[in-house]
Amino acid sequence: MNSPLRFAIIGCGKIAPRHAAEAVKYGQLVAVCDIINNKADDLAQSYNARPYYSIDELLEKEKQLDVTAICTPNGLHAEHSIKALKKGSHVLCEKPLCIAATDGLKMIDAAKKNDKKLFVVKSTRYNPALVALKKTIDENKLGRIYSFQLNCFWNRPASYYTDSWKGDKRLDGGTLYTQFSHYVDALLWLLGDIKSVTGFRKNFAHQNIIEFEDSGVAAIEMENGMIGGLNWSVNTFHRNMEVGLSIIAEKGSIHIGGEYMNKIGYQSIESHELTIPDTGKANDYGSYKGSMSNHDKIYENLVKALTNGDHPFASAEDGLKTVETIERIYNSVSLQ
Repeated sequence: MNSPLRFAIIGCGKIAPRHAAEAVKYGQLVAVCDIINNKADDLAQSYNARPYYSIDELLEKEKQLDVTAICTPNGLHAEHSIKALKKGSHVLCEKPLCIAATDGLKMIDAAKKNDKKLFVVKSTRYNPALVALKKTIDENKLGRIYSFQLNCFWNRPASYYTDSWKGDKRLDGGTLYTQFSHYVDALLWLLGDIKSVTGFRKNFAHQNIIEFEDSGVAAIEMENGMIGGLNWSVNTFHRNMEVGLSIIAEKGSIHIGGEYMNKIGYQSIESHELTIPDTGKANDYGSYKGSMSNHDKIYENLVKALTNGDHPFASAEDGLKTVETIERIYNSVSLQ
């Protein structure tokens, strides 16, 4: 693409400034939108963009958008992505792609019918520790993998959900969607697809605050025969504890941990050692922290993928697989 890209952002919440800062490195942020007027006004003013308070008005007036970033609540991703695709814009959708697999299929269909690309933010795939582990697995350095354990232990107090769409099942979807979908994606990316799952979900500390679980445990069998567990909670005391993945295999054992799966905590591998560069920082939202901040790599690879269809970048199909897996876990693991 010879001319600078024209970007728009739908939803001016906490993640939107990360998108804005990276978008302007590759083009112009021409428009932003939020139903809370001052949020749109503030972000627009920072980047000399036009503020809108209705997605329909933005898409009607901004007729030459190259990429629209969807940063609205989870439950609105499908509706907003489809509207942008139909207006002729490529779409970069924040995680999760959606909160129902049937909606994901509609999104993919809209992209195909309008000859546009639909991507999903999978920023955790760029964590150096995960990149190194993925390479190790792909090169068969671990041999046959027997089992795994994925622990997702963060803190989300009642104040996090106050005056927010978070915690609302229709807009949020559940803890695995909003807090931990990046790590479910990482599990699938590294180890393949899930064959069967069972377990338990409970709401211990967020009664009358959220409409789903704050803790869960699942026993999982993968398609390739390995077995493992997924244990998640937003009840760790005061602050995030760890997102950790342990793998036990024929030729080695390894644990990747840290607050957002960013550090090598243990490794013992036959004739091999993982080494990683600086681990970076998490998205810091003041009162809480999220996953690793890799939106610089997201936009760098987005631009490459727009001009080269073979460039590896997380597609809508990748996002749909994560949604299907979380939906399957929720359908198999009942809330008690």
